[in-house]
Amino acid sequence: MRAILLVMLLTVLYGCGERIERFSGPTMGSTYSIQYVPTAQTPDPQRVKAEVEKILGELDQQFSTWRDDSVVSRFNDLPAGACQAVPEDMQRLLAYGEFLSRESDGAFDLTVLPLMNLWGFGPQSRGDKVPDASALAREQARVGHQHLRMDGEKLCKDVPAQLDFDSMVAGYAVDRVGERLSALGIKAYLVEITGEIRGIGHKPDGTPWRIALEVPSGEQEQQVERAIALDGFSVSTSGDYRNYFEEGGQRYSHTFDPRVGRPVKHALAAVTVVDPSGLHADGLSTVLMVLGPDEGYAFAEQHDVAAYFIMRKGVDFVARATPRFESLFPGQDKTTP
Repeated sequence: MRAILLVMLLTVLYGCGERIERFSGPTMGSTYSIQYVPTAQTPDPQRVKAEVEKILGELDQQFSTWRDDSVVSRFNDLPAGACQAVPEDMQRLLAYGEFLSRESDGAFDLTVLPLMNLWGFGPQSRGDKVPDASALAREQARVGHQHLRMDGEKLCKDVPAQLDFDSMVAGYAVDRVGERLSALGIKAYLVEITGEIRGIGHKPDGTPWRIALEVPSGEQEQQVERAIALDGFSVSTSGDYRNYFEEGGQRYSHTFDPRVGRPVKHALAAVTVVDPSGLHADGLSTVLMVLGPDEGYAFAEQHDVAAYFIMRKGVDFVARATPRFESLFPGQDKTTP
């Protein structure tokens, strides 16, 4: 199951009394929902739903670490020195993962699954616990993009590495579904898949799709911080507000720094990234979450990333947006839906 941690919950702000087709369902251990504006040329809603679920089914068959027959699970079961043919979708995500790993000096890594299992957050975990040093060193030796190589359409590994695409596959699914909706003649839609969101066009009344960025509060569960309008953008949030365990008075997040093999220990509670690509938004939000409030903010500025950071400050939270975020959404301050 994808660890969806929407510390800043993305709440859709609906129009009233407008004709918008809606459907939803389960996917990737979570859920998806689609809204779109139909036209005379739009296919029957049942066909649209079937097309969407076909894409989601294909991606689940490739990337789910929770099913033994998926492409990634079969690769993960292979020993060191083995190779396996992988589909085009997986090749694309591997290439982008390699790019993010290189740009972040290893803060992003698709081979982090052994560490997730060791710390109790993966599909083969044995319960939440702090591992001993020898176990940590053993699993850390299996982590790193340097252990992978492509040989034509085959992916090879020189150690028993294991892949986990949860840090980007939902964002990629948003892209794939959006492309299919556009191909079906749908010009205005809002796609949400396990918390990843993409909005295109406008609602029938001419207003854009809008979402609210919500922030945890010491007095209330969440409070609305900003509302932003989406047209041609995807939104991804990474955070550690919910998925963690405590041992010996120490809090251990599900977010790992692959460089040290341990959960992150900084004040960044969550970060939201807005980008035309769902894949890029999803991957970048993970990178920034691992890097933390200072190193992550510097990375976002350097790479012109539109990002919105939420940091812990005592029992409260404070927000900080990058210049790119402010330029895309100027003057859209705290708003009540």
